[in-house]
Amino acid sequence: MKLTYFQGSPPNFGDELNATMWHHILPKGFFDEDPSTLFIGIGSVIEPKYPAEARKVVLGSGYGGYTVKPDVKDGMWDIRFVRGPQTAQVLGLDPKLAIADSAVLLRETPLPKPATNIGVAFMPHYESIERGNWQAACDLAGIRFIDPTHDTDKIISEILGADLLITEAMHGAIVADAMRTPWIGLRTIHKLHRFKWFDWAGALNIDYRPVFMFPSNCRETWALTTGRSGSGPRAKTVLGGKLASPMNFALQHMAARRLQAISKLDPQLSSDQNIERVTTRAMEAVDEFVDEYSARGSAACA
Repeated sequence: MKLTYFQGSPPNFGDELNATMWHHILPKGFFDEDPSTLFIGIGSVIEPKYPAEARKVVLGSGYGGYTVKPDVKDGMWDIRFVRGPQTAQVLGLDPKLAIADSAVLLRETPLPKPATNIGVAFMPHYESIERGNWQAACDLAGIRFIDPTHDTDKIISEILGADLLITEAMHGAIVADAMRTPWIGLRTIHKLHRFKWFDWAGALNIDYRPVFMFPSNCRETWALTTGRSGSGPRAKTVLGGKLASPMNFALQHMAARRLQAISKLDPQLSSDQNIERVTTRAMEAVDEFVDEYSARGSAACA
């Protein structure tokens, strides 16, 4: 069975959790590189790209709306649970399978020590790192910048130590919620990333209220108003060039002031009862999966 997840450049916090978390949750040596069975965990990775002949085992993934829907009833999908009710509805699954994003299982793993002197922190979506100017905006606002492309333990430590996390990255909110750190979710710059937030929140009965955030420069303004990436060569040259410097300077300061204003809003957090409920149900689904696949392996060796 092969551990399968999105591996981008630069790496993205939510996806990279797969590389460490599952090795704490599952038995030692559970994975190999056999592509005949694919283990699909954290991420918006329920999609039709996988080899048709491979068996796909899903534990806590979501459908992100980035692709056409896969045919999960073709006999090659073993879906144990999914991120939330919208994924279940779109794919025509039993609503009981909408348990939670599997990153909630970090609660069942050893965690790094909380970082100190964090205060209020901000985590952008990893795509906003390249096109935005968030480190500078955070410096101006006096808010701790958390880079979603950094080491996962470092990020978890910072989230654990924060008094409040403002986040454009959904897995920033998911991990903060799991760790009981209050969070405020921002409406993502690119609209394609918004569906999955409501999917996850629905599983935890969170009345998700995304907050509007000013873009940090001209490239992000372009992405926000046009729906394009803002990362093409023309956008970099024109919107990131010298002629745009005065406007970029102004937008950076507007973003800093907006971050300060957002930090004073009421944060969100699922109830203790709901986070315990979904953690228990997700862990039960994982244990059942391990027992079944271990038994199949034993039978095959007999």
